[in-house]
Amino acid sequence: MSGMGVELGAHTARSRALAVLRIRSRALALALLPAAVAVVLLVGGSTGHIDGPGWGVVRAVVTGFAVFVLLCAVGVALLVARSRPAMSPTVPVAEESAPDLYRMVRDLAERLEVPAPSAIALTPDCDSWLEDRTHPAHTPPRPESGDEMEGGRGLGLAHRRTPAAPVLVIGSPFLWWMRVGELRAVLAPVVAGTGPSAHPDIAAARRFVRGLDAAVAVASEPSRGPLTGMVLGVAGWVARVMLRGCRVHAAEMERGVATAAAERAQTVDYGLRIVAQEQVGLAYAGWDRLLTRVALPAWRMGRWPSRLDAGVVAALTELSRRDRLAEGFTSRLGERPACDLLEEPGAIDEATSLLAARLFHGGPAETGPDWAPVDWAEYPDEVVDRKWRTDAARLHRVLDGLGVSRTAGPGTSEPEGPTLDRVMDHLTSAAPPEGEQRTTEGTDTDATAYEADGGPESDEDGVPATERSAALAAVLSAELAREEAATTAGPTGSAAPSTASAGQGGPDLALWDDGALPLFPLQPPRTGRELLGDHVTAMVCCAAMDTAGAMPGLDWLDGPSLLVDGERSADLGPRVLSLIEEGDPAPLRAWLLDLGVRAEKPVRLV
Repeated sequence: MSGMGVELGAHTARSRALAVLRIRSRALALALLPAAVAVVLLVGGSTGHIDGPGWGVVRAVVTGFAVFVLLCAVGVALLVARSRPAMSPTVPVAEESAPDLYRMVRDLAERLEVPAPSAIALTPDCDSWLEDRTHPAHTPPRPESGDEMEGGRGLGLAHRRTPAAPVLVIGSPFLWWMRVGELRAVLAPVVAGTGPSAHPDIAAARRFVRGLDAAVAVASEPSRGPLTGMVLGVAGWVARVMLRGCRVHAAEMERGVATAAAERAQTVDYGLRIVAQEQVGLAYAGWDRLLTRVALPAWRMGRWPSRLDAGVVAALTELSRRDRLAEGFTSRLGERPACDLLEEPGAIDEATSLLAARLFHGGPAETGPDWAPVDWAEYPDEVVDRKWRTDAARLHRVLDGLGVSRTAGPGTSEPEGPTLDRVMDHLTSAAPPEGEQRTTEGTDTDATAYEADGGPESDEDGVPATERSAALAAVLSAELAREEAATTAGPTGSAAPSTASAGQGGPDLALWDDGALPLFPLQPPRTGRELLGDHVTAMVCCAAMDTAGAMPGLDWLDGPSLLVDGERSADLGPRVLSLIEEGDPAPLRAWLLDLGVRAEKPVRLV
């Protein structure tokens, strides 16, 4: 049955590839048709078979039209041939830096009886695929000896005669979380796809579709002048028409290729693949949580964690301890991890971590004063503490703009300063105290914006917030938007391309535009209510660190956390929500009293 499935999938892919090539042939025939008519008229006139009044005009018109169509066809053909197809940003892995990984992929290809991929690259995502990079713009100059292949030496002498073999792109979290056998099982269906890719018709059809897609992208870009815009507009319209005609056939062709590859891979590690697929889902969940809860706060502070792949192992290990469904996964950690197939896993982890920061956040291409790497051991002090104090400083700066008094609470002898009592008293008061200013320069519009919508906002559950919290959330949102806009326009947004690490090629950055970053934003902008909750929480944590001996910490699944006596405090969030959503400070004050936090004492800000 497996052989029949392979043949059926391959037959479907070949038939659909021929359908795509027929569309190309029909387009060519349509472009040559006016020229053929013109040739017939010219030959008939020269031999006297087509002669008489009016035929001269017809020949001139048809010949001119044929020349125009041929010029348009040549222009479209040049645009399709010379347009650079899109290439996924990846970190190339040379064979010298991962000989065991290349050997495993080579052995897997030989067992599947398919050509080996021409090179290996890593992507900071939980996915793996084959990518054709045979376009001249994607292929670096070859050494004179001809022994080198893209990204390092080829995967074997037997396959150096097939330079058209695609590049194998592997999700970097897989290498660090999966064991060697699991990675082999996951890659088997992907590597099996090189077999259909080597078929001439399928390869030609893919090149044609990619060329059309690239031509449409080029034609959609803003032109430099009206003449160029008109020419590209016509060529782009023709490319779109042909691309629409190829769409269904191309999709069915790729589906057939995937079916044939999956059926061929059934013979390799079938039982282990079931377990490996469970690890794929677990790795995706841990990777997404690590990026959104741990990496994103650091990126927003101008720091990028340099060991994201190692972090996903810690996050998934922690998930295994907390989740009963994952209890069995801890026993597999004693097996050899797939990252051992790399000679310098730290250097590759750093390169993929920087690429992840660029793709998901839009950071610069190299380190600098405002964009520096951070190790996990330094994360609590360099990111968590700094983040909390920065948010607390912004909160008090906004309160200053609203005219909220800095005077310490009644009955105390503490000096004026940024205290937690100031924040809590402001959010608890039902009405503005006498003399408080709601409008100051630069904040009057933001502070009263909530009133234009008919009163205070409501949270996602429909619970109405107090007027004070709604006004403060509006001003915080505007203040943070101004800061982010200023940061985006700063010098860090135009950093130079990153240099290659020792023994390791740098990310493929030359073929994508920095102006389009981030390509994959992690999450939509935070709401005003979420921003207010984060800032009040930051102020509480600062007070706990300065007056009660608490410490900043890192939770692999939840990100920045407050450590009290070495234990993570997980009950702060509901108490903060009671303050900002209901104006009730009692739960938070009870929590502060239990920990010995002095809310009336000023905290240290940045």
